[in-house]
Amino acid sequence: MVESSRLLPRSSSFRPESRRLLQSIPAILSSHRILLAVIWAVGFILIISWQKLAVDSFWGPPPRPIPRLRPIVFNLTDFGAVGDGVTLNTKAFETAVSEIRRRGGGQLNVEPGRWLTAPFNLTSHMTLFLAQNAVVLGIDDERYWPLMPPLPSYGYGRERAGPRYGSLIHGQNLRDVVITGHNGTINGQGQTWWTKYRKNQLNHTRGPLVQLMWSRDIHISDVTLRDSPFWTLHPYDCRNVTIRNVTILAPLSGAPNTDGIDPDSCENMLIEDCYISVGDDGIAIKSGWDQYGIAYGRPSSNILIRNVIVRSMISAGVSIGSEMSGGVSNITIENLLVWNSKRGIRIKTSAGRGGYVRKVNYRNLTLDNVRVGIVIKTDYNEHPDEGFDPKALPIIEDISFDGIRGKGVRIPVRIYGSPEIPVRNVTFRDVLIGITYKKKRIFQCSFVHGRVIGRIFPAPCDDLDLYDEEGNLVRRSKVTSRNNVTEVDYDS
Repeated sequence: MVESSRLLPRSSSFRPESRRLLQSIPAILSSHRILLAVIWAVGFILIISWQKLAVDSFWGPPPRPIPRLRPIVFNLTDFGAVGDGVTLNTKAFETAVSEIRRRGGGQLNVEPGRWLTAPFNLTSHMTLFLAQNAVVLGIDDERYWPLMPPLPSYGYGRERAGPRYGSLIHGQNLRDVVITGHNGTINGQGQTWWTKYRKNQLNHTRGPLVQLMWSRDIHISDVTLRDSPFWTLHPYDCRNVTIRNVTILAPLSGAPNTDGIDPDSCENMLIEDCYISVGDDGIAIKSGWDQYGIAYGRPSSNILIRNVIVRSMISAGVSIGSEMSGGVSNITIENLLVWNSKRGIRIKTSAGRGGYVRKVNYRNLTLDNVRVGIVIKTDYNEHPDEGFDPKALPIIEDISFDGIRGKGVRIPVRIYGSPEIPVRNVTFRDVLIGITYKKKRIFQCSFVHGRVIGRIFPAPCDDLDLYDEEGNLVRRSKVTSRNNVTEVDYDS
């Protein structure tokens, strides 16, 4: 029989190698786990990237081609522009506009990218087209913004005496100007301006984002305007203006005076299908300031605002005034939604303004979570200087409200005329506003004369005459004599 020890290797001769092998196994396994984890992570990233590329390529919408809207078309890159958000492209914009002017008109396409620029001017017979994902960025250093004379109907810069900063995109005495696109953006980068304004570090009135002056046949559509240093879109003394499907954005607080659209001494204007959420009035119709506006004498008239959604935590959805010294008339505001705002609609003026607000029709308004729904205020005492005439009293008359709905409204109506500035011929019809404030006087009036047709909720103030749906007088105002307002012929 062979001994078993001869058939098996001696354990003593293999023991060190076996021990080293056993000791190395954890290190080998650990390094393999790290390698596998890296391979897995890289593979996961590649798969996600491939899926995104596949979706973008096969199922996502392809980049929208830029339409040819005029016979002559240029791209901004034709003039050396770089859309990296850092390179200053003012020269490219200026050269492009100059070439379009030389050619008698044309289209300038702003391609996808971030195009930093100082202010520049447009020209007549021009289309500025902002492609999808194109962003025009206003440089936030005021040294690059030119100074301009005060508006003639204001006399002074709105914030400071003397000259004012120009707008990022500007034009004067133009015809046939179009700003449109595939919802590209014009961004004023207003944060620096707002901070300097609050710290009193600016020597001149801030400039608007887009301002067109003494121009006609203007069309602005399908773009986003955001973070203006001051008023966002300011047509001044313009005719035949259409603003359609425009989004206007600014922070709801901390962005002072960032009105959305300010028609100023404008005639024949349409604003429709817009969304506005800003740090001041969503829309404010103006026509000059005190003695300067009276002397300039250009009213805002024939303006239609419809199908607009507005949010304003600081001011109102749609305002008239307070700068209305040239007059405001023939205004229709319909199909308006104001939500989560301080005020719904407002007319504001004061002694010294002069002028008038008349023939204003509000129809089909919805107020959703609004602190005060309807406001008419006659003591908005802000003046350019001491030269205003306190005897220049504005006229407010022929204002109608029809089809007003609301919920979560604290005070539905607040109309405060005065003995010197009574509010005349106000009509309410088909009003139903859900309230959150159960105080007795939630329909507030003073020195107002007008009528209510049919039943409305909440119950109107005693200042108004009551008529039934057929137009028959039910009850005369109980306070006509106190308000010192003569009777009005509603059908005149």
